[in-house]
Amino acid sequence: MPTQKTFKQRVRTRMTKTGESYTAARHQLLRKAAEPIAPAPPEPTPSTPSTDLLTSDEAMRHGSGRGHAEWFALLDAWGATERRHPEIASWLRESHDVPGWWAQNITVAYERSRGMRGRYQQRDGFTISATKTVGVDADTALAAFTDASLRRRWLPDAPMRQRPTRAALSARFDWSDPKSRVIVTVIPKGSDRAIVAMVHEQLPDAESAERFKVTWRKQLAELKSVLERN
Repeated sequence: MPTQKTFKQRVRTRMTKTGESYTAARHQLLRKAAEPIAPAPPEPTPSTPSTDLLTSDEAMRHGSGRGHAEWFALLDAWGATERRHPEIASWLRESHDVPGWWAQNITVAYERSRGMRGRYQQRDGFTISATKTVGVDADTALAAFTDASLRRRWLPDAPMRQRPTRAALSARFDWSDPKSRVIVTVIPKGSDRAIVAMVHEQLPDAESAERFKVTWRKQLAELKSVLERN
């Protein structure tokens, strides 16, 4: 609350500006002070997707520098709803230096959130994803996929064959039943934690995608249990 001296100074300042008498200026200031202050309107926030994301927002921010809502707002401003998939992915790579895998991830998530494609649908089939934070270092987490004997402990009888890749902390596999592909990316979180982000793509239909979504969530929980027991 202002002191009496401060309030008198405000009255005199108003008198100088408006030419009012002391009494009139005082009355107006007291009236304004009694009026309720309207609450500030909430700040708008970027829209978030209404469907499942390929990766967690934490993994997206770590891998690409921004969260999903931030990327979606940028794409909206650019007019991405009027663009084709390759144009969007190229713009993300060339204008914002987004690595190729993350550019595809952002593009698919954006297209889903804006109703530009069906759930799990991509140009070459259907894609699902799952992520899990595990309490081991990144190399150990990746080895759980690339070391066949270790993989059998949490993912027995998986019909998968490793493919070559130059990407760091990443592995790719052909999956034979149904014919499809699995991509694994491991994101370090310090020396003893990591995020395992996997994508199963080129699935033949939405039914297969739904089934594998459930399966991979279950198996990654088993992966976490196996790794953290050691």
